[in-house]
Amino acid sequence: MPEFVASLLAAAAFCLTLLALDALTRLLIQAHLGPPDLGETGFLQIGGALAVARVAYRRAPHRSQS
Repeated sequence: MPEFVASLLAAAAFCLTLLALDALTRLLIQAHLGPPDLGETGFLQIGGALAVARVAYRRAPHRSQS
């Protein structure tokens, strides 16, 4: 069960971070503050969301192995 909870938290963190980074990217594009190559759902957004998901997975409660 703890492995399921950790996976669920990591998936939720990934989705929420991806949505937030996409919204931020859209605002930067509309305000003409970002570089012209910046696109929604690009490498920056996916990479950032994966990094947050990995941190969430590692910090979630795990079963101790003894």
